[in-house]
Amino acid sequence: MAELGHTNLRRVVITGLGVVSSIGMGAEEFLQGLRSGSSGAKPITVFDVEGFDHANGCEVAHFDPEQWIRRLPVEQLGRATQYSVAAARMAIDDAHLDIEDWRSEHGVISIGTTDGESRDLDHMVEAEVTRGPEHMAPELARRVPAGRLSAAIAQELRLTDVEAVTIPTACAAGNYAIGYGYDAVRSGEAEYALCGGADAMCRKTFSGFYRLGTIAPDRCQPFDVDRKGILTGEGAGVLLLESLDSALARGARIYAEVLGYGLNCDAYHQVAPNQESVGRAMQLALENAGVKAEQVDLISAHGTGTKANDVTEARAIREVFGTQPPKTISMKSMIGHTMGAASALSAIGCSLAIINGFIPPTINHVTTDPECDVDCVPNVAVEADLEIVQNNGLAFGGNNAVVLLGRYHGASA
Repeated sequence: MAELGHTNLRRVVITGLGVVSSIGMGAEEFLQGLRSGSSGAKPITVFDVEGFDHANGCEVAHFDPEQWIRRLPVEQLGRATQYSVAAARMAIDDAHLDIEDWRSEHGVISIGTTDGESRDLDHMVEAEVTRGPEHMAPELARRVPAGRLSAAIAQELRLTDVEAVTIPTACAAGNYAIGYGYDAVRSGEAEYALCGGADAMCRKTFSGFYRLGTIAPDRCQPFDVDRKGILTGEGAGVLLLESLDSALARGARIYAEVLGYGLNCDAYHQVAPNQESVGRAMQLALENAGVKAEQVDLISAHGTGTKANDVTEARAIREVFGTQPPKTISMKSMIGHTMGAASALSAIGCSLAIINGFIPPTINHVTTDPECDVDCVPNVAVEADLEIVQNNGLAFGGNNAVVLLGRYHGASA
């Protein structure tokens, strides 16, 4: 982490937010969706669902890539890359930043993903199976490399002095990407970072979760005694990070401060979470941020709505925070499981909650599972004075990433 080898560490703040989600485009619409407890769930239309007994998901609707992608040919970008580039452009615009001012500065672009452009792979496989390999479109093949999720942002914004990385640590990848950008800005290696995650819904991932028996019939109910699994979702969340000095110098609005993060990978099981490892990741984040457990006001849980995840995560939370942990919510109840974008969108939700003084609800909630035993703020948002918020990202293969965000106190335009 950033402490190693660095003595003049800088404070890092979030000054721009970009959102592509099933409950809103951009930070303002996303904020309204979170406040009102909106649901993005509806029947899946982006791929053929014939043969599945149930097929609800959280698709992005009314997305016009040409509204946000102004320089690159949209048809040369896969859907996940379109989401990634659009969210990055939104973050720049939201920060009221003239990117020309930073063109000579070194930056980082870090985007997490689970599936990359697997949606295009779906189309390629379908074409080969139904019409033969000679009908596989070469333009789809060119769109497939996952590295394009970050590289295309640099191309669209014409940033030449950047490190562009795509981080494939499954459903914790958004938090991994935030940690990567945070380290670069904090250490002075970069002046800014555009970081987050992006994924588009694809048949491959839906089918995999369906075969595991973890797709809910109609709605996602994290921490509920009758929860039946996830709803797959899609979208992108990109955050603009810069040093506090930079933000103050240009009179930027500061959503929140990145206080620290914790990562680990236990490799315990391909799909089953490990309680000890999950708890350790949270402890690492608290230690890295210099925060005590009792100082955390809210936990944005991974909260998938599966039997195993919710019980394991809730038990790990109680191990770290005691028998009365902070309120613990799941935004996946509203936007579904957006895979590599999940913890990035949750981090944006946490930032909006901090600056706007509220806690988003866990919707679709009826009765809390006694084995979970958390206050998940059922169904209706509540007003709250939040100082420190923890954002959990837990992934298959034991990849765990936890980010701590705090309210910024001080001069800000």
